[in-house]
Amino acid sequence: MLRASVFERLAIATASTALALIIGVSIVAAAGYDPVQFITSMIEGALGGQSAIARTLRFSTLFILTGVAVAVAFRAGVFNIGVQGQFVVGGITTIMSIIWMAPLLPEGVVGGVALIIIGSLAGTLAGGAYGALPGALKAYADANVIITTIMLNFIATGVVGWLVQNPLRGEGNAAPNTERIPEYVSFPNILFDSPSFSVIGLGIALATVVVIYVVMERSRFGYDMVTSGHQESAATYSGVSAKQTVVSTMALSGMVAGIAGAVFAIMIQGYYTDPSGIGTYGFDAIAVSLLAANNPLGIIPAGLLFGGLESAGSHIGIYTDVPVQLIDGVIGLVILFVAVPELFRMAAVRTGLGGDR
Repeated sequence: MLRASVFERLAIATASTALALIIGVSIVAAAGYDPVQFITSMIEGALGGQSAIARTLRFSTLFILTGVAVAVAFRAGVFNIGVQGQFVVGGITTIMSIIWMAPLLPEGVVGGVALIIIGSLAGTLAGGAYGALPGALKAYADANVIITTIMLNFIATGVVGWLVQNPLRGEGNAAPNTERIPEYVSFPNILFDSPSFSVIGLGIALATVVVIYVVMERSRFGYDMVTSGHQESAATYSGVSAKQTVVSTMALSGMVAGIAGAVFAIMIQGYYTDPSGIGTYGFDAIAVSLLAANNPLGIIPAGLLFGGLESAGSHIGIYTDVPVQLIDGVIGLVILFVAVPELFRMAAVRTGLGGDR
């Protein structure tokens, strides 16, 4: 499955989604709800009008960016389960950089663009630094990167949650939020009149995909990443420092997660709140990357699929009486059926029951 083309992955995603929906609709019907209304609401929630499409693209933008962050590390044989924490660190750094720098720059378009660039760079670097930390622990202390990245997720959520409730809390805010960034610091509305989505954000995500694809597939650094992750002895023999490459890989993965955090902070929120309530984009990105076989280009359709499912789930939860647990269950079935072929392949290889494919 790792060698499957983008089109083959799309076919798998389509078949998996159809099978999951059939089972999910059966469960919905068995629970006493109208299955036809459920399917109709899913389509309307994902594609039913400009607002629904904007919502789908908003979720897809974040899934594409976080999915690429996961794929960078996975392709190099490093399991970065800490994208959620790097996403959070990038987001809060972006917001606070803009708030602190705003008084020093002129208001208006010029100042707004400058603050977006400053905030995005700060968030990207912060995410990269937070990703490099578990990479260094793995490279130089032989720490289990899965454990350290999971722990750092909790640390990021806990520390940022405390910061927005205490020292970084906006003056007079009843809720645990930071101050809002200035109104002129925002992505312009193009094509969609939505307060929480801009084509600029989606463009940043697609540009990031292209850059990461070129780096991983057409550069010496990308070759060293993959070689060091899967054939450390061969990489060392060719003069590549496997330890430095692991740190660089995790830093690059964290930087992409930081970009996702910056886009989320600027395009969607405009402030920062307790991270426990902002969504699990970094965790969902693991399934997105799995569906795309860790191929940056394949993450675009995979991110669109998950964005559509998330948008449909939001719509159903608001406009129908179907319990949110059933909605989450259907989405979970889609993820399960998407992941099963890859899980079977991995199990066969590990147990010696199957070949390379």
